[in-house]
Amino acid sequence: MLKAMATERRRASVVVLGDIGRSPRMQYHSLSLANQASMEVDIVANGGSDPHLSLRENPSIHIHEMKTVQLTGISKISGALSLLLKAAVQFILLVWFLCFKIPRPDVFFVQNPPSVPTLAAVKLASWLRGAKFIVDWHNFGYTLLGLSHGRSHIIVKIYFWFEKYFGQMADGAFCVTKAMQHELAQNWGIRATVLYDQSPDFFHPASLMEKHGLFSRLGNSMCSAMGNADCISVEEVGEDMNTTAFTSKIDGQVFLKPNRPALVVSSTSWTPDEDFSILLEAALMYDRRVAAALGEDDSMDEGQLWIDIKNGKQFVYPRLLFIITGKGPDRKKYEDQIKRLKLRRVALRTMWLASEDYPLLLGSADLGVSLHTSSSGLDLPMKVVDMFGCGLPVCAASFSCIEELVKVNKNGLLFSTSSELADELMMLFKGFPEECNALKSLKEGAMKSASSSKWSTEWETNALPLVDQVIG
Repeated sequence: MLKAMATERRRASVVVLGDIGRSPRMQYHSLSLANQASMEVDIVANGGSDPHLSLRENPSIHIHEMKTVQLTGISKISGALSLLLKAAVQFILLVWFLCFKIPRPDVFFVQNPPSVPTLAAVKLASWLRGAKFIVDWHNFGYTLLGLSHGRSHIIVKIYFWFEKYFGQMADGAFCVTKAMQHELAQNWGIRATVLYDQSPDFFHPASLMEKHGLFSRLGNSMCSAMGNADCISVEEVGEDMNTTAFTSKIDGQVFLKPNRPALVVSSTSWTPDEDFSILLEAALMYDRRVAAALGEDDSMDEGQLWIDIKNGKQFVYPRLLFIITGKGPDRKKYEDQIKRLKLRRVALRTMWLASEDYPLLLGSADLGVSLHTSSSGLDLPMKVVDMFGCGLPVCAASFSCIEELVKVNKNGLLFSTSSELADELMMLFKGFPEECNALKSLKEGAMKSASSSKWSTEWETNALPLVDQVIG
């Protein structure tokens, strides 16, 4: 019996009041707890999207899916009442899962935000089960609520008190930036360890064969216009899968087409802290500025232009294909705007990719764009970390602590307006694909960022010691 107790593995419960498939940092925590801390891991989260395959196939990781609470009928009567009832139901559901549905853990690992009711439910469960409690601060929940209600609203003030009170009860804490660490220490009385987001090993630059395979799988999605016909919808995917808009496969070898469009990727949660209209306006400006630079007028036959480009004609400025990935509340609103656009050298597509294809898309792209501005000004966009992990340079919206991540003129550029972003697109893609020296320089910087550190290294250095210390 003593031998069995000595060899019994420690156990962690990772708690996400949200879609685990859309919570990459908590997925990476789970993998590290299993592989680097040699723990059994129970993930308690809502369903929705499949997490990464490496998570689903790990024998030490067990996913317990909660139903998403929706009170649509009550919300039509009273928004405040709906919020209170939803929080109460979520609290009961969380406590039921954490106390009765999973084995007793040594430590609860909880994502914040959301704070209500997660922090209270996890604190209660940790007390009842004699477990420790670690909060991973991604942002501040009250600042996100303040986007829709205003910081002075009574609900936001109550949320702030709740988040601070229960946050202080944790046995340990992580946060994502030095700026957030300072804020937690100075104004919240919470001592947190900075654990920077880093991409795991499955984020890497894609090989030519991987690019061709991805473009072949996504061919119909990429070449189908969302509204009016555009410069990409004229492309055809060969039935034998040897030709895509970007690549050709000849005698088993893959080649990039010299007249291929430049691929720009943006990942968004379609929420108010990302102003997607900036990207749409920048795309429109790029289209018009290129036409002006090439001396083209409005009477040009666009159909013939697209056929000429498809047949090999090249210009000093390329076509741009924007692929925007993600799910969220504002997606349909912006898709309707995209459908109404009439652009000559720009096409836009929205997609939701399998978790295995998303890293391949980043590794196949030419530029990433981040519109994240942070409700608190203290967190960093995980999507940019993933882009750098794939050696992808980034144009990112500027805010207070973004330069902890994006090094201007080294691995990316910053912008504050749609006009600035359009200027950067013009500058970076002039001469694409061979003579775009500014883009190539940023690409080299992003590749250095990719090789400098990975999640497993960051976690072992900064997270594992705290986990061991908290569990004791």
